[in-house]
Formats: sequence, structure tokens, C-alpha cells
Amino acid sequence: MEGAFRKIDVDIYDEDVLQEHELYEPDSRDPAAVLDDARAKQTSVRSALNKGDTVSALSLALSDYPFGLNVDDAKVIALQVVLSILNTTKSTDIPNVLKALTPEQHDVLMKYIYKGMASSGSDVNGNILLDWHEKLTEIAGLGCIVRTMTDRKTV
Repeated sequence: MEGAFRKIDVDIYDEDVLQEHELYEPDSRDPAAVLDDARAKQTSVRSALNKGDTVSALSLALSDYPFGLNVDDAKVIALQVVLSILNTTKSTDIPNVLKALTPEQHDVLMKYIYKGMASSGSDVNGNILLDWHEKLTEIAGLGCIVRTMTDRKTV
């Protein structure tokens, strides 16, 4: 009984505690629409990759990304899409692809790189992610890392 007090969640009694949904503006779409958009985006990205247009594929994958509560399936699909692009891009093409992206897309890409590093699976190649991270940091600067770490909208 000595450790029973540690199981009490004292935060439920504190009125000043911020909840996750209070930290940022929630996505206006419902979870089913977000999942449908992720699946449609997956098809569009595959078609752009088949045409050899890596810049368009990555721009499309990084735009309007799923975030917030109850969209975990869409987040998984979006991560797989971005990782497939990163895995299929030649290392010599990475700087040109990154220069074609906007600063906001740099930040979102950094989020996906970190998410890929945190996940474990057969589609994750750490060397490729580290290569992208290095080249993205060279182009976008250290501010990209700071913005990624402090942003509450997780991918």
C-alpha cells in the first residue's frame, strides 16, 4: 500500500493543465476524410514516382499532412509514402530535390525523417534517413530541427 499514492493522476484536478487538443488548431476534416485523402495521395505519389518526378511526388506528400487525434491510420500511410520517396531517390539528386521545396515543406520533411528514425520496420533504412537529414540540415539550417522539435503538430 505504500506506493498506491503514485497511481493517482493529479493532473485531472488541475484546471491549468493543457490537453493535446488545446495546443494547436485541430484539423477541420473528420478522420475518415483524412484517411481517404491519405490513400488518394498515395496513389498520386506513386504515379508521379513512376514518371520520375521526385520533386512533385515529395511536394504532394508533404502538403496537407495528417495531424491530430484519431488519424493514426492516415499517419501510417503518409509515413510510408514519404519513406518510399526517400528510399527511391538517388543520393546525388537529394540536394536538387530539397532546393525545390519550400521552407515549410523542409520542416514537414524533417518531421517525417525523425518519425522514420523512430519507427522500426523493413521499409526504414537508417543510412538513407541520415543522408537526407544531413543534406536537409545543410540546406534548411539548424532552425529546421528546432522548429520540428517544438511543433505540436506531429506526423
